[in-house]
Amino acid sequence: MFTIISYDIVEDKRRTKVMNLLKGYGTRVQYSVFECELTTQEFATIGKELRTIIDANTDSVRCYRLDADAVQRIAILGIGRVTTDPGYYLI
Repeated sequence: MFTIISYDIVEDKRRTKVMNLLKGYGTRVQYSVFECELTTQEFATIGKELRTIIDANTDSVRCYRLDADAVQRIAILGIGRVTTDPGYYLI
């Protein structure tokens, strides 16, 4: 499912860890925002990993799971486009 993950992490070291984790799952579309196409299992895995990185008292991570209809209603002003998975991968 299409998922938008945004974060506000106070400490640089934790912020870098979160960014590196999310780079493995999606596309960075803004400084602290990623767009990902995630299975239910991947979403659960990311949640577990994020909980081990962040400080729940000072940091914030928000995950928005969007169905296909909601993705079609995304509006982007200025540069950029909604991230899509390619139809194929070149290995």
